[in-house]
Amino acid sequence: MKVVAFNGSPHAEGNTWHALKMVTAELEREGIETEIVQVGNKVIRGCIACGQCAKNKNERCVLPGDEVNEWLQKMKQADGIILSSPVHYAAVAGTMKSFLDRAFYVAGVNDGMLRHKVGAAVVAVRRSGGLPTFDQLNNFLNYAEMLLPTSNYWNVIHGRAPGEVVRDEEGVQIMRVLGKNMAWLLKLVAHGREAVPPPPREPKTYMSFIR
Repeated sequence: MKVVAFNGSPHAEGNTWHALKMVTAELEREGIETEIVQVGNKVIRGCIACGQCAKNKNERCVLPGDEVNEWLQKMKQADGIILSSPVHYAAVAGTMKSFLDRAFYVAGVNDGMLRHKVGAAVVAVRRSGGLPTFDQLNNFLNYAEMLLPTSNYWNVIHGRAPGEVVRDEEGVQIMRVLGKNMAWLLKLVAHGREAVPPPPREPKTYMSFIR
């Protein structure tokens, strides 16, 4: 089994990375392979709502020149996915948001590529805005019909300078418990897939409220 984690921070080894390392350490302890992909310092254009990915259905975004399609295939091949971000104005960092908007839309219009994978969100914050950012990341996981492990609190850890989060004792425990629960859920899914067939995917129903 493998989990791929996406670091939405512009700092490759800042507090968001430290939080991810806490979670992935528990996964690796359970024999699960992990990979951290650096997103936040890349140049990622936002979705232009062209609809070509829905038309082509080739598991690709048509916008050229970045790594979104490569990362999307990593997500497809993984058993579990972790989305992480620092807090920018009580919200997901912009580059990470651009990546997620494009990747999750492509996944959705290509037979729900991420459906029933295990997904979790992790947030690093100096002071405030952690919960809105956590909610925003979870919106992507919920939309994709993913399975979400929990911890013993919301998955938010506090710190300002890189590495400061290791002094947030409660936050460290939250990340540790999340890693353990994620590993357990991954194993449950793997062992139960044949014994309990998943429900068939329903075609998406769209409704506009303006007639």
